[in-house]
Amino acid sequence: MGAQLRVYRSKIKSAQTTKKITRAMELISASRIQKAQQRVAASAPYSKAITRAVSAVATYSNVEHPLTSEREKLDTAAIVIFTSDRGLAGAFSSSILKEAESLAELLRSEGKKVEYFLVGRKAVAYFGFRRRAAVKSWTGGTDQPEFGTAKEIADAVVEAYNLDDDGGVDEIHLVYNRFVSMVTQVPEVTRLLPLEIVEGAAPEAPTNDVYPLYEFEPDAATVLDALLPIYVESRIFNAMLQSAAAEHAARQKAMKSASDNADNLIRDYTRLANNARQSEITQQISEIVGGADALASAKN
Repeated sequence: MGAQLRVYRSKIKSAQTTKKITRAMELISASRIQKAQQRVAASAPYSKAITRAVSAVATYSNVEHPLTSEREKLDTAAIVIFTSDRGLAGAFSSSILKEAESLAELLRSEGKKVEYFLVGRKAVAYFGFRRRAAVKSWTGGTDQPEFGTAKEIADAVVEAYNLDDDGGVDEIHLVYNRFVSMVTQVPEVTRLLPLEIVEGAAPEAPTNDVYPLYEFEPDAATVLDALLPIYVESRIFNAMLQSAAAEHAARQKAMKSASDNADNLIRDYTRLANNARQSEITQQISEIVGGADALASAKN
């Protein structure tokens, strides 16, 4: 009984230590998610302004631009996958990788070759373990994205898209986790290029707003050349910010679940330890009573 009691106490101590770690990580994620949400909110006005500008040029001009025109023949597609650098975030990275695999399977069924751009150590490790090649990868800082990294990714995908038949891609997709709430993070699949303009069309409901007439100086093609790379950068940076907020929310949820599980283990092992201790005490009392009875019988 004594050995069994020591085992239970050791497991209780281990569960308590684990709970301290998971609780600390939960609090850290809770503090960081507020900053991540603020960054997403702060980037929204700029992103909307760039989208309106690009939409205006693309909608109110007849210029054929490589980034807005869909090619006649689509042979190669690229997927940019946004995962995390660290684990302990539940199914955050695995859900994105699963979504990317589903997208890749769909693209291959359409007869397209698929190439990958990877963001985050989890994606790099996933492809490295399976010995699958990627065009380029970026690691570090997924929980605190920097615009410089987004610009590097944007330059790489735009360069790949603008290449001729030698190694170029015909369309590019983004796969990332979109932050919905503290308990919900949804995998999002977006076609980045050719550009899909979602703003600038006629409003669904009639309004009294007066829409301006657009004039482009020096010309629409030059304006598109200047705006589209910035637009691509803002879309990628927004995806990184959304992914970071979703990562912190997923890690907080996972660590809270781990802390709750540690509490359950502590409670269960404490109950077992008390039972073992009670059994040990009962056995000791029985041995004392049995010894006393034996001595009394010997005297008689």
